[in-house]
Amino acid sequence: MASFDFDQAEGLRRMLSGPKPRIVTFLSATPSDDKGAMLVNLAASLVQSGHDVVIVDACEYDYGVARRLGVDGRGNLLGVARQECALNQVMHQVPQGFSVVEMGHGVRSQDEARRLSNAFDVLVKQSAGSIVIVDGEFLEHGAQYDSFPVAAMAGSEIVVQVSTGATSITNAYALVKRLAQHLGRRPFGILVTGASEAEAKVVYDNMSSAATRYLAVTLSSMGSVPADEYLQRAARLGRAVVDAFPLAGASVAFRRLAGRFAGAGMQQGRAA
Repeated sequence: MASFDFDQAEGLRRMLSGPKPRIVTFLSATPSDDKGAMLVNLAASLVQSGHDVVIVDACEYDYGVARRLGVDGRGNLLGVARQECALNQVMHQVPQGFSVVEMGHGVRSQDEARRLSNAFDVLVKQSAGSIVIVDGEFLEHGAQYDSFPVAAMAGSEIVVQVSTGATSITNAYALVKRLAQHLGRRPFGILVTGASEAEAKVVYDNMSSAATRYLAVTLSSMGSVPADEYLQRAARLGRAVVDAFPLAGASVAFRRLAGRFAGAGMQQGRAA
């Protein structure tokens, strides 16, 4: 039996009391395994810099972080919302130093969707002082609840991962356009992976110019991560690159990225 009554008023009280938590939702226009690898290494870098991190795997179709780290199938927030288990039973500490929890999918009604949102709100409230990273999807067809499983994702900081490939750039721009149509005018972060700083700047500048001109949307550069063989080596060892190979180019980039994400967040466009 869950340890919380996920009544809407209770969820609201928990949201409004105490400090506002930090939530960053990551979407991707790269292969899902690329996003998973990036999130694991970013979270580990944030942990190394002294931050508490929780990753919520909200993927229904992609290869999410929970599956990547082998913690999927051990209970999820939807089970908490259904009062089948308690919140502390679905949060899993991983060797990289952060916690992972699955969102769960297969919501059966609007009331269940509300309860899932309240369960997520309580998780975030309990994680106050931590950085809550959501491994997310923004579904285009047949999706409910503004295409996000919980309302808090729509109100969070949103970062789109993109690579230097033409298809990835096109898909990332289309994703930003859909987000703006659903969520209104607001800033979105752009993170370029598999790219040098110079390559990432070209990608960001082109996307930012197009978004400003055609969408009236401000993009914010969240940095870049280079292609690096040590990322794959660390993954084969089941470790984060910043831990296994701290002097690798990717490790330097992730430490820089962690410093940027630990800052005030995206309020206005910044150069790459």
